Amino acid sequence: MISTCKNCGTTVKGSFCSHCGQSANTHRISTHFLWHDIQHGLLHVDKGILFSAKELFTRPGHSIREFLEGKRVKHFKPVSLVLILAGIYGFLSHYFHINLLANNIQIKGSGEKFEEMRKVVASSSEWLASHYSMFSLLQIPVLATGTWLLFKRAGYNFMEHIIIHSFLTGQRLIIRIITFPLFYAFSETSTLRTVARITDLVAFTIAFWSLYQLFKTIPKWQRAVRTAGSFAITFAITFTVMFILFKILLGL
Repeated sequence: MISTCKNCGTTVKGSFCSHCGQSANTHRISTHFLWHDIQHGLLHVDKGILFSAKELFTRPGHSIREFLEGKRVKHFKPVSLVLILAGIYGFLSHYFHINLLANNIQIKGSGEKFEEMRKVVASSSEWLASHYSMFSLLQIPVLATGTWLLFKRAGYNFMEHIIIHSFLTGQRLIIRIITFPLFYAFSETSTLRTVARITDLVAFTIAFWSLYQLFKTIPKWQRAVRTAGSFAITFAITFTVMFILFKILLGL
């Protein structure tokens, strides 16, 4: 069917304008139009977030590889995925006052020094919850460094490793959101640390499987060793930075 684009006036042959990309099928504004626009433009629920979430837990490595190779139309944009999910998780943690550092920092003791350190951890956790989207984005280059260094043979550049870990960060955030009721149930108890560790263990096990599946051109045993090595690099960088920041906070 031949028509004229209502946006730029170009003759359209097919479903979309070849000049500006607007759909040839434009309808009057209605309730249906507004609902679809909310789904498509704000959350992309009609095929984006839900499709990406399903793929990240059924065939994560294969779907990420396909995205890197150009099969992208059904996926939600990975960085936007991280921002939305991190925003949700950060809001929940801030609103319900969950200690996000429970898995990494444990303080025992009594006295003035103990109270001082407890306040530093509490304020750091509150700041982390309020800025969780930024924190999640800052983690991605660190994660990407590990796989970029150890999987250079796979042929992906550093920015492609950024995309890989944007998806995996989204995957980890989905797990955190799903298990949030457990964090809330055990908040302010010693069990929270155990819950956080188990959740992280599950998340990194799935991430390990995802990377193992993604880098299929690397021999199996090398894939396993290199994936573990990339995690080791990530943990070393992360804990070094956290240690330095915590020492600075204590000094202040």
